[in-house]
Amino acid sequence: MLPRSLPRPAPPMAPLADLYHLTMAYALWRTGRHRDPAAAELFFRREPFGGAFAVGAGLGQALRSLGALRFSAADIAYLRSVLPSTTEDAFFDYLSTVDASEVTVTSVPEGSVVFSRVPLLQVKGPLLVVQLLETTLLCLVSYASLVATNAARFRLLAGPEMKLLELGLRRAQGPDGGLSASKYSYIGGFDYTSNVLAGKLYGIPVRGTVAHSFIMSFRSLEEVQPRVLSPLAGGKPMDLPSLAESWLQRVCELLGTPSDKPNRGELAAFVSYAIAFPQDFQGLLDTYCVMRSGLPNFCAVALALHQLGYRAIGVRLDSGDLIQQSKDTRRVLRACGAHFQVPWFGSIPIAVSNDISEQSLEDFIREGSEIDMVGVGTNLVTCPLQPSLGCVYKLVEVNGSPCLKFTEEEEKMTIPGIKAIYRLYDAAGHPFMDLMALENEPSPSVGQELVVHILGRRGEATKVRPSAVELLHRMYLRDGQVYEELPSLQEVRSHAQASLNLLSPVHRQLRDPQPYLVAMTEKLHLLLAELQHASQNCKSCLTAKLWTKEWGRQSWEVTREPCPAMSTALLWEQRVFFLADLGGPASPVPSVMTGLMSSITSTQQQPMSPYCGILHLILAPKPLECHWEYPWASSNKWKF
Repeated sequence: MLPRSLPRPAPPMAPLADLYHLTMAYALWRTGRHRDPAAAELFFRREPFGGAFAVGAGLGQALRSLGALRFSAADIAYLRSVLPSTTEDAFFDYLSTVDASEVTVTSVPEGSVVFSRVPLLQVKGPLLVVQLLETTLLCLVSYASLVATNAARFRLLAGPEMKLLELGLRRAQGPDGGLSASKYSYIGGFDYTSNVLAGKLYGIPVRGTVAHSFIMSFRSLEEVQPRVLSPLAGGKPMDLPSLAESWLQRVCELLGTPSDKPNRGELAAFVSYAIAFPQDFQGLLDTYCVMRSGLPNFCAVALALHQLGYRAIGVRLDSGDLIQQSKDTRRVLRACGAHFQVPWFGSIPIAVSNDISEQSLEDFIREGSEIDMVGVGTNLVTCPLQPSLGCVYKLVEVNGSPCLKFTEEEEKMTIPGIKAIYRLYDAAGHPFMDLMALENEPSPSVGQELVVHILGRRGEATKVRPSAVELLHRMYLRDGQVYEELPSLQEVRSHAQASLNLLSPVHRQLRDPQPYLVAMTEKLHLLLAELQHASQNCKSCLTAKLWTKEWGRQSWEVTREPCPAMSTALLWEQRVFFLADLGGPASPVPSVMTGLMSSITSTQQQPMSPYCGILHLILAPKPLECHWEYPWASSNKWKF
């Protein structure tokens, strides 16, 4: 396939950034580093909703946004008004030339099951542009993936047969949020949306029933206009209100319900809707009372339509005990079907809505409800169990050198370098591990034993032997040119369901799942260790372990940050030894702390003083006999 340029939709997307991206851009341009080759990756740190997976989404929109990366004259004028007045005019001239023509993007295929710490996408290009894309990409991928994952969880709970209708537009965070929710709920496994604009824009099947307000607007059958409906097969038109009234008498007699109980305004509403949509008639049953009014009225109109050759397509319940009502409704539909010899009547689909949640679906399944379709709004589109996926976008390489964000929180430490991502499968065809390797490493081989280091287990090494290996990332954009065509929304949805189906049940289950393994190769682990070691230039820690006759073993941290080199750590070590020797066996520990603080004061006159921070030493008030341990010392106990 020949590469082609990305489309450039309007409006421009370049201003979709946080202000500090523009100030950093100016600083990079000012220092001449704006064109340094760089790479960043987008990932999340923890699987959402307490599960073991997420569904990656938003890639298509993210790539399309790159085609809109440009600053218009109006954008430049606005930036002149918000950036400091000292910003040089030449910088704004440069901004007018910025686009994605030198950007390369690799990504998991949209709809893939993805896991924490594994990059959803990697971006290469000039440093200024790579950084400028951060907020846009996070905005387009984070919510999309969160909603798609939420929808996938509803689909897994509902099973393959139950139909799912997304009806969250009125509950979403604005019209843009509503459109995104409809689109990515469909990817996650929902069958339909009530959002007409989403149906128009994305080709999602749309569905809807009828509102309580429509039913409440009628008072009697005299309000029904027009009144007649022709049989489906042709013939003389018949007065549907009269026909429905006669059927209502027969239904009430069958059900043992007084014929004056069903609300005649509700019956009129059903008849009017049936005349308008004789082949798509469905009833909302709970405006007044399901068993005494809504259900008898629906059955009467549906049987009248059947007499004319039409078939009702469903009912909806929107309040009360949905499980029990579904069972009662099914019982009545079956009774009518059997008594009036209408075989299909007992299988009329039953839909429910009313603040449906994951727990609701679990209850429906567990208690054997008769529900065929579920409409979900608030608990789908707003993701109340976790309102953000927490995606991050981190620099991993600049000028060919891997970058590392070092932190004592292992979860927040980045993994350096441009990577190739492999998904490893077991003999049953289930993925069991995602493996991160450096870009230039050879691909793992099927059946070959690999030594890998598992993330989240402090680099624990283990051996694996995959039965199949998949290169997870694909190149979609290369130097601003489309390298692989994006799939359609329907293809993405199918891929998402296939990807979910491949997961082992222990990873797919929503309650207390087994964590999915993510690992790195030996070579990547060594690179990480080297960079961590080098990062000790920025932070070191002495751990003091004290044994006291009164309290037993106690632990404290002696922390300094930052220091310029590991040699400085040895210097600090010598100081602690020296002060401990000065103290002697009877020396009270508070005096040692005073000595250490004095030592820091004197250190501030050394050449390295700009890099030395405060030393924090917290000790027990009454130590009696102490030993100090140092992680890197060969002879690690001193008594004083």
